[in-house]
Amino acid sequence: MNRLKTAMLLALLTALFLWIGHAIAGQTGFMIALVFTAIMNFASYWWSDRIVLRMYGAQEATEAQAPDLFRVVRDLAMRGDLPMPKVYIIPEQSPNAFATGRNPQHAAVAVTEGITRLLDREELKAVLAHELGHVRNRDTLIMTVAATIAGALSMLANMAMWGMMLGGRSDDDDEGGNPLVALIGIILAPIAAALIQMAISRSREFLADEAGARLSGNPLALASALRKIEQWSHQVPMHAGSPATAHLFIINPFSAEGMTRLFSTHPSTSERIERLEAMAYGRAAIRAN
Repeated sequence: MNRLKTAMLLALLTALFLWIGHAIAGQTGFMIALVFTAIMNFASYWWSDRIVLRMYGAQEATEAQAPDLFRVVRDLAMRGDLPMPKVYIIPEQSPNAFATGRNPQHAAVAVTEGITRLLDREELKAVLAHELGHVRNRDTLIMTVAATIAGALSMLANMAMWGMMLGGRSDDDDEGGNPLVALIGIILAPIAAALIQMAISRSREFLADEAGARLSGNPLALASALRKIEQWSHQVPMHAGSPATAHLFIINPFSAEGMTRLFSTHPSTSERIERLEAMAYGRAAIRAN
């Protein structure tokens, strides 16, 4: 269902872009925004691992430095039929983890120092399995596609706003344009695109939870880890980085009080835990029968 939901949301985002984009900026502006934003997001996608790892001061670890961590990641990668990712440690006490990389062959898994101290071995294994679930599901690519379309919509809205302020569009762009739809689009399109993008991000988290639970074989360990990370991340906040990268982490380290669920990059932790517990108890019931 979450895979179907992702596909439907991407289709909706694309349809919104095609419909509103032409109404706001006409054919010429539409193509300029799409090409420019696609180039920017492709560059971000291609070099995303280097950018985000440097942003958080992550240091690549050797097997000699972190033998237990390497052993867990290697075992999970072999079990999931994935290439061994690079392993990084972030010098932060806030407990968290993320995966990055444009494909499984160029993947990296990063954990904070805090999470290695907070979680026991089974919980850490489940968290790492969740991150490898993102790698296996190619979530970096999916979120880049969503960001490209959403970014292009926002750029079109800005172009249209400046065009109106400076006296409107050229004659070449008037074909097919509707001033009323353009005005509505300027206001609502970026908001709608952001809502859909966040909904896609939440769907991918559910899928990574499911993949991580199956890969580690312990849904309850992942549920326990999420509960601990949620509690301690509020008490020990992340110092480096930016909220723009919040979707990468297993728990949003930059969540603010009063933020509405619609604009959240992650599902509620309680809902994630409920789903994981249902997976665990469902399996127990099957074995009992």
